[in-house]
Amino acid sequence: MPLQVSDLITQVSNSPIMSFWVQLCSQTAPMAAIVVFMAPIPTILRVIRERTVGDLPLLPYSSMISSAFVWIAYGIMKAEMKIWCTNVVGLVFGLSYFLVFIKYCPPQSSTLPGSVLQHMQGTSAFILLCLVLSTWSGVQMVGNLGVILCVCMFASPLAALKVVLQTRSARAIPLPFTLASILNCFLWSVAGLFDMHDYAIYVPNLLGLSFGLAQVALKLIYGSGGGHSSSSDGMMLPLKSSLTV
Repeated sequence: MPLQVSDLITQVSNSPIMSFWVQLCSQTAPMAAIVVFMAPIPTILRVIRERTVGDLPLLPYSSMISSAFVWIAYGIMKAEMKIWCTNVVGLVFGLSYFLVFIKYCPPQSSTLPGSVLQHMQGTSAFILLCLVLSTWSGVQMVGNLGVILCVCMFASPLAALKVVLQTRSARAIPLPFTLASILNCFLWSVAGLFDMHDYAIYVPNLLGLSFGLAQVALKLIYGSGGGHSSSSDGMMLPLKSSLTV
């Protein structure tokens, strides 16, 4: 008979070594998340230096704001300081990136996509939806909203995988950021599954971990030779720009 998840959690809880490992992952997960939040800094500094965003998308930063707000609300409602405190940092970074980006980008562009105003309206609407759900529907609906947002944001790594397969070149995959995202997703998966016992934490992070490992595999198979790259390389995979906590 296959081992049930509840049985696995019980076995881990009863093992002193595994319990220590789980607590270590749970305590270091917020630091890993902050490292991923800081990943766009070189891109933003380049935007400031060149005074243009080129064909970089605005979506990762507006998504980062929406995602961080949802997880702050969820963390406060669950009384989980590791969740809300970490995402307060993410929200500050996201707002900073967003403000710098819109200073140097055109009002409307196909690469954003849409317009700056539409991003502002969409982010505001998402925040309002989160506040309504937190007031009327409770913590579970807010958690479900966070999971849905994370799943939708996997469109970006899926697009990166498509580009790699089409060009047979993995230049579009930023390896350092991908490795940092894998570590982040792994730590939060362990924390969510064995410490918090919260599907809203471990489900999206397990998905993010799977996508990250797939991209590393493609990087090993195809390398960075051949194909072509664009100035948006490094922004195709907002695994935590986006993803959960």
